[in-house]
Amino acid sequence: MTAPEEPVPPAPLGPGSFLWDYSGLRLAAITDISAFVLQAMHPAIGAAAERLTDLDTRRLSRAVHDFVSIRPWVYGEQGTRHLLPAGPLAWAHLATFYVTVTAARYFSAEPMTLDREQRIFEEFLLLGRLRGVPARMLPSTMADYWAYFEDMLTHTLVPHPVAHRVLDRLGGFSSTVPVTLRPLLVPFGLRGGWFTHLVTVGTLPQAARTKLGLTWTADDEHRLRAVGTLFTRVLPHLPERLRYAPSAYQARRTSRMQRSPRGPRHLRLTDTCPVVAGCRGVRRAVR
Repeated sequence: MTAPEEPVPPAPLGPGSFLWDYSGLRLAAITDISAFVLQAMHPAIGAAAERLTDLDTRRLSRAVHDFVSIRPWVYGEQGTRHLLPAGPLAWAHLATFYVTVTAARYFSAEPMTLDREQRIFEEFLLLGRLRGVPARMLPSTMADYWAYFEDMLTHTLVPHPVAHRVLDRLGGFSSTVPVTLRPLLVPFGLRGGWFTHLVTVGTLPQAARTKLGLTWTADDEHRLRAVGTLFTRVLPHLPERLRYAPSAYQARRTSRMQRSPRGPRHLRLTDTCPVVAGCRGVRRAVR
């Protein structure tokens, strides 16, 4: 009889990792949608999501966050665990790796070399254990991963109604692009939900686009690459609080202060307690 696998307690991957620097970006959150589309194309996940979402856009947005978001795990919060069988659970996690690497090719200034891809893959293996994916379901090498991914695209994924529902309602998802950057999208004809649509469709694999009946032209690819280049040049110059989602920004700020020579005793209560953060009267440092 095989002994049960030891549970791994949630813990942040920490400063210096790719996911620490990338997954909390507001811009990266847009790719949660394309990851959810890939997940929902798995019949078991699509059925589970359908029971949760009905036809309500707000519930659909919540499901995208709950199924896809890796930020809680990266930044040391308690992420959502889904009672999915091992196979669908592994796909839910590993599909996110594909979208993360693909999006980084467009929106990260650092080139996606094989060494960098391998490092991100290793971080995702650790993250998979933290999320409760059985170790036996995680590919051990990049070659194994791509073989698994292609097999899933060919033999398992279907054009599930939930995936189509998400694509039909892209304009209803709130934009995660910082307000200061939205005017930059106008020359590209990307007002409203068009930017979300471009990123979502552009970061899906061609085999998935074909199954879903989506078109992707050379002009679309050129537009996405142009927008990605623009953002990689502008984003580093924005304040961190505008680039990152609030929970990621707070985790990064707290981590820096804890690692500073002055130590964590100089953290303000507003840095560590979200309840106190809402109280305007608390401003003094903890001595």
